[in-house]
Amino acid sequence: QVQLVESGGGLVQAGGSLRLSCAASGRTFSSYAMGWFRQAPGKKREFVAAISRGGAATYYADSVKGRFTISRDNAKNTVYLQLNSLKPEDTAVYYCAQGTTGQVMSVMEAQDYWGQGTQVTVSS
Repeated sequence: QVQLVESGGGLVQAGGSLRLSCAASGRTFSSYAMGWFRQAPGKKREFVAAISRGGAATYYADSVKGRFTISRDNAKNTVYLQLNSLKPEDTAVYYCAQGTTGQVMSVMEAQDYWGQGTQVTVSS
């Protein structure tokens, strides 16, 4: 059974930065693609970024490309999301998720596990 725990959210001004972490339990973390999603109040959950099992391949939503960076440290069973140049529209609860395979796109298609989320609030 896999447990994912996000941390690092907070309140920042527009233009600021945050670094989110997602710590995973289990022995098979390095076998699976991981992703970040976000959900703002009253809106559907949307894809943000994904990373392949080894970290070589990444994929980003157009809205965050060039501003956010996903990375992972398999030795620490942790995936990160660096959020730079934050905008008020980035305000949301950010969730990490584990994909069904090690391929970067798999986490966009289906997710086996979800974290509880961490709140990111960007003030104007």
